[in-house]
Amino acid sequence: MNWKQILFLSCLATVFILAILKESEGAAVKVDKDIKPGDKERMKRQVFLSEANASNFFKRRTRRSPKSRAETLAENRQRLAADERRKEYHEEQLNEWENFVEEEQDEQYERTRENVESWRQWHYDGLYPPYQYNRHIY
Repeated sequence: MNWKQILFLSCLATVFILAILKESEGAAVKVDKDIKPGDKERMKRQVFLSEANASNFFKRRTRRSPKSRAETLAENRQRLAADERRKEYHEEQLNEWENFVEEEQDEQYERTRENVESWRQWHYDGLYPPYQYNRHIY
């Protein structure tokens, strides 16, 4: 296909989709077909704030304004809860690691004991009793 044909078909599809979407109702605000002039102003007032309310909204909390006591306490509670969760997580990780190390040491001890026992059995020539009973205890 020619690039002009591709461009034409994509523009045609876009126009078709826009025509369909124009007839559909919006998700946020339902649009009525028969709106009176007074209703438009009322709808604008519902959606947009007045200047005074908007300026009060931004003046209420600027960067340099101090936090209220309730905000500070809420932030501290959140921080303490996060610290507690972090502490519990690290304790759990440490316990898992200690259990893992203990199991590894037990396995290593068992393998070493088996190797030593097999070495003793292999090198035992039958003249002396086994190693355990061949100690000189006075």
